[in-house]
Amino acid sequence: MDEYRSVQNNIQIQERANAELELRNQQMYAEINDLHGGNEAVEERARSDLGLIKPNETFFRIVGDDNDDS
Repeated sequence: MDEYRSVQNNIQIQERANAELELRNQQMYAEINDLHGGNEAVEERARSDLGLIKPNETFFRIVGDDNDDS
């Protein structure tokens, strides 16, 4: 009986891991489709990940208050 419970527990753990991986795969497929869709996704990624700005654009960074006592 202990072996049965152990196997059932292992199955539940594996099913949760599989669900997390499935979600990650879906997110990756969506990103791949966006990247295949044109330059907009590539530009968005370059802006967010690499800080790309175009000529004649001004970059603004909004910085929060580190001394927030609320």
